[in-house]
Amino acid sequence: MYYQTHTLPNGLRMIHLPMAGTVSYCGFTINAGTRDELSREFGMAHFVEHMLFKGTLRRKAWHILNRMESVGGELNAFTTKEETVVYSIFLNTHFERAMELLGDLAFNSQFPEMEMEKEREVILDEINSYKDNPAELIYDEFENLLFDGHEIGHLTLGTTETLQRFTPDDGRSFMNRLYTPSNMVFFSTGSVDFSKIIRWGEKYLGDIIISDSAISTRKSPNNYRPIRKIENMDTFQAHVIIGNRAYNLYDKKKYALVLLNNILGGPCMNSKLNLALRERHGYVYTVESTFTPYSDTGVFYIYFGTGPKKVDKCVSLIHKVLTDIRNNALSAVQLSAAKKQLIGQICVDTDNHENVALGLGKSFLRFDKYDSIQEVCQRVEEITVSDVLTAANEILDDSSLSSLIFN
Repeated sequence: MYYQTHTLPNGLRMIHLPMAGTVSYCGFTINAGTRDELSREFGMAHFVEHMLFKGTLRRKAWHILNRMESVGGELNAFTTKEETVVYSIFLNTHFERAMELLGDLAFNSQFPEMEMEKEREVILDEINSYKDNPAELIYDEFENLLFDGHEIGHLTLGTTETLQRFTPDDGRSFMNRLYTPSNMVFFSTGSVDFSKIIRWGEKYLGDIIISDSAISTRKSPNNYRPIRKIENMDTFQAHVIIGNRAYNLYDKKKYALVLLNNILGGPCMNSKLNLALRERHGYVYTVESTFTPYSDTGVFYIYFGTGPKKVDKCVSLIHKVLTDIRNNALSAVQLSAAKKQLIGQICVDTDNHENVALGLGKSFLRFDKYDSIQEVCQRVEEITVSDVLTAANEILDDSSLSSLIFN
């Protein structure tokens, strides 16, 4: 087996992917995100992520920040709708140091009131900065529209009102509810022997009190109805998203949608939407499509920015492209070329060790396994013309698409 796993007695799962080199990665992928917040907690998952670095039972903020950076390492974290990830990058010789520190952050954070006040202001500035960037804001606004107020559609940063109400007890309550060993995964990559990692895991993470399984507040989104919405914004450019709910992480049809997404608006300049809107007509600088699967639902969307007078022309062209791909199946040659392109992108992406480490943690959290690059590419090879056509008709039908326009 090319990766190694171990489960500590308290339920914490560990996974390690051996990789040659002098640098290692390790961290926690925690099954706690924006959709796990109670109504009074909007923004709490992201707030907790910030506060992990602000003080523990053993360390003040300065000692946390200096612990890895003093030896040339890095600490980082991020929050999504369903996970929080905290991790470190460092020389192999500092693996034990990183593991002990990350365990301290994940299980001993204390939410000092003075640090909370400072970080509250930092996040409020982050929210205001976000509002000044409609090209980013529209993605979250669209998800909120698509899920009709459901928790999974909420802005990860929270709101000014909820942030102002957070107390140290609120933060600790959120962590006690969700930051439990059985609700997270410890992941690592590098050339350090896994037997040492297990030994350090037992030393620094094995004595964590076993609590009841994490209390989940997750409910599946309500039934979906397409929505069209226009918001007036004081901007020079119009920003538009067209999209639909899509397949979840466990749906096998997601592979065909990944391929279809790449054909339509992936990162390559030869995507159908880029050719139609930018190369042929010069209507846009940016047009892209994205597929984001969650544990029980997903989102597919197409974004573009253009001059207000060109919005209707761009929308018309997009629907023309979608109609064509629904009504005309790919030829064998086209499908083969699309697979070759996607496999190349996957291989390039996995050449980034940070991407590999983060994917390792999420995969083990969600599937209790990690697929090799060969296995992933094999799934791409197995996609049929019929699979792509099914995804196109189920997700890209005009009657089921929602839209949001910042004009």
